[in-house]
Amino acid sequence: MAKQIIHTDQAPEAIGTYSQAVRVGDTVYLSGQIPLDPASMTLVEGMDAQIRRVFENLRAVARAAGGDLSDIVKLNIYLTDLGHFPLVNQIMAEYFSEPYPARAAVGVAQLPKDAAVEMDAVLELGA
Repeated sequence: MAKQIIHTDQAPEAIGTYSQAVRVGDTVYLSGQIPLDPASMTLVEGMDAQIRRVFENLRAVARAAGGDLSDIVKLNIYLTDLGHFPLVNQIMAEYFSEPYPARAAVGVAQLPKDAAVEMDAVLELGA
């Protein structure tokens, strides 16, 4: 099955050797997004703003693939401080409604560009 590379200017450019997303059939694999402002490619400040920016970046890539956040079936969250997990849940409830995607949250020592949060996801467009 052929791979389709997904790209949008509404999300940050890849800062390494990867694509923003790859579609294979009806499944889209979204690469990790950190809280970079797509226009300036700088980190937004504040944990609330960082979490929201990551969701907005994921949304932009999902839309470029022909879907939206509601099509996410698996979401992975990486935090440098798991103490922010309740805030992630609070903000996630503004972006998602039931049925929620499967999810994992992992505490990590460091993220690219010293971001406090990163998320990646898998979308299913055929449902």
